[in-house]
This record gives sequence, C-alpha cells and structure tokens, in this order.
Amino acid sequence: MKITIAITGASGSSLGLKLLKALPNSIDKHLILSDSAKAVLQIEEQVSIHDDQNIASALSSGSFGTDVMMIVPCSMNTVAKISNGIADNLTTRAASVMIKEHKTLLIAPREMPLSSIALENLLKLSQNGVIIAPPLLAYYSKQQTLEQMESFMVGRWLDLVGVDNKLYKRWGEDA
Repeated sequence: MKITIAITGASGSSLGLKLLKALPNSIDKHLILSDSAKAVLQIEEQVSIHDDQNIASALSSGSFGTDVMMIVPCSMNTVAKISNGIADNLTTRAASVMIKEHKTLLIAPREMPLSSIALENLLKLSQNGVIIAPPLLAYYSKQQTLEQMESFMVGRWLDLVGVDNKLYKRWGEDA
C-alpha cells in the first residue's frame, strides 16, 4: 500500500508527524511538507519527502498509484483550493488526483470555529467522497494525557483509511 501524508500549516504539525510514525514499515510512505510545516518539523523517519512546489513530482500523476492520501493537519487555505479545483502546489494537485481517481483522501481540518465558507468547502469535498475527519476527541476511550489524546486521533484516522492499529481503546473494549 502507498500512502501520502501532506502537512499544511505549522499549527498541529505534530499530529501529522505522529500519524507518519504510526504507519507500519510495510507501507510505502510519502510526505509533502508545506514551507511553514518544514520550518517546525525535524524529520528522522524513513520516508520519501516531496517538495510542495514540485508539481511535476510522481505524486501528481494518477499513474503513480497512491492508494491513500491524508492531509493532517489541513489548513483552510488548502481546503479552499482543493474544493475549488485549484492545483497550484503538489499537495493540492495530488489531492485533486485522488478525487478524480476515486481514491481515498482524508483531510483533518485544523481551524475553529469554522466559517460558513469553510463549511461549504468541506461539504463540497465530502460530496466528492473526501473523508472529513477533524482532530476531535471521543471521551469513551478515557484519554488522560495529551499523548493518549493524540494517539486516539491518529488511530481513528488510520481506521478510516483501513490501516490496522492498536493506538487507542475502542468502544466496548476493556481497560
């Protein structure tokens, strides 16, 4: 399986990195960092890093065969561009390819509150098959620490794209 993770915006970048680290070694991992995300992350993982300005990257082609793309976190600027068909960088181009190829695209919008414009853009993406999964907590797994909260969110995102994990306590599981 090939998975692309894009990290847009610096706020919440640690969640994208935690998601990357949670992927099993058997997955072919590719990472796109926006300039602001690059400024705050030090990457020490085995991963192919792609320049967000390189729209000619293999990731921008449907023939590359990416199975899943996850944009965690996803800035509202990126949401707006994708929902309106603007493919002016590698992240937005790769996302548009995922939509046109009917492949799995998950975005984790990171801002709140959400304006009417943001909600309209998210609705448009959802109507095109994009999984909208903001970093929200569910209290049934009784997280006690920030680390546990982050593990819950990352585990849920992995569940949504079909990657097995044991990062959190699921509904009905014993402690």
